[in-house]
Amino acid sequence: MNLRHSPRQGHGRTREEPRQRLLSHGAAVLSDAELLAVCLGGRGDTLRLARSLLERFGGLRQLLHAPAVELLDCAGLGPSAVALLKAAVALGERQLEVSLAGRPVLSDSAAMRRLLQHKLAGYDREVFACLFLDARHRIIGFERLFFGSVDRASVHPREVLKQALRHNAAALVLAHNHPSGSPEPSASDVRLTADLRSLLAQIDVRVLDHVVVGHGSAVSLAERGHL
Repeated sequence: MNLRHSPRQGHGRTREEPRQRLLSHGAAVLSDAELLAVCLGGRGDTLRLARSLLERFGGLRQLLHAPAVELLDCAGLGPSAVALLKAAVALGERQLEVSLAGRPVLSDSAAMRRLLQHKLAGYDREVFACLFLDARHRIIGFERLFFGSVDRASVHPREVLKQALRHNAAALVLAHNHPSGSPEPSASDVRLTADLRSLLAQIDVRVLDHVVVGHGSAVSLAERGHL
């Protein structure tokens, strides 16, 4: 009798399995390590390399947003692989930008929050940023304005006003990340929003929202009733 052995699961999967499963069933059925292995070429020991990279950086989010120079220091990652990972991240961000191009940001607030998550979630310190909008609330610019520590960033209102005028913005969306992972706004976040809203109103610029970005989620202060 001839016995046919099925490929073993886990580390014993056949080399082409992640790529084959992606093509046959879609990306949703693959783990983070398997998707990463496909991006790294899907051959040889890429699945083992993918798992080690995820462990080293503490997860997919931290890995994908790590500086290129840190990735190049990893054994098994050459310039081509690092460039491919950075290109994949940029393509995802541009797809979100395209989905909002020419449209009022509040017409798809979920897409707007995803875009801000993509732009801010990779930092291990607080970053304060603004989406600058025209009179029809379409995006005309995005800037990371202030970089802080692991739990706070000093925001200088004069610089926010200056950049709003430079972009000739009619409105804006404030945003910052919480490196702790929780997107829950603090009392100081609410106070800052009120202060900036009052100051920007003096130059006829509306604050439409303040989005706090955590790990995998974001909270809108406007939806919480703070604007």
